Amino acid sequence: MPDDHHHHDGCSHEHHDHDHDSPDAGPKDNLYPYIDRPNVVALNASGNGQDVIKPWDERNSDQAFVESDADDQLIIRIPFTGSVKLRSVLLKAGPGDLIPTKMALFANQPDLDFSDIADKTPAQEFEVAQGKEIAEYTVKAAKFTSTSSLTIFLSEAQGGFQSRVYYVGLLGQWSERKKNPIITVYEAQANPADHKKIRGMTDMSSTPQM
Repeated sequence: MPDDHHHHDGCSHEHHDHDHDSPDAGPKDNLYPYIDRPNVVALNASGNGQDVIKPWDERNSDQAFVESDADDQLIIRIPFTGSVKLRSVLLKAGPGDLIPTKMALFANQPDLDFSDIADKTPAQEFEVAQGKEIAEYTVKAAKFTSTSSLTIFLSEAQGGFQSRVYYVGLLGQWSERKKNPIITVYEAQANPADHKKIRGMTDMSSTPQM
């Protein structure tokens, strides 16, 4: 697919500036600190969805993973603690027949499940790199500019029976979510009691009558 680009870990991240005060933080645009990890959910999974949201220094670890259960389809729902401008998704899956071949990304659909995913249009789709290395998938930035949650749908495993994921990483920019735009709007509306015209009318009506 021409719009979908991926490349492997080892040659793709060396150009990022690293935070030398926190050598394990990884790229400065690593969104791991801004993922609401306790609320990450994996559907049709044996294993905990939180287990694949790992710190940068554990990205190559095989000790924890999520595996699909009834078939090869797997949904991972990832909420953020603010508003995210997503740049790319990092994925380590496999090995061999356990590697899904399709990945679909949905922005701001935190309740998406298998009952309605077929009726939804993904923000972007990728063919998954066939290898156990971490691959990076660059997204179309315009489709992920104000992302409060990301849902990842993985399917069509090589072996057709199960998909396994070891690591999901996200790169991009985080900003604090604006919490009170409605209050601001109400504050901007004038109070009728403050209108000079009304005060003037009141002054006229208070003129003593003969």
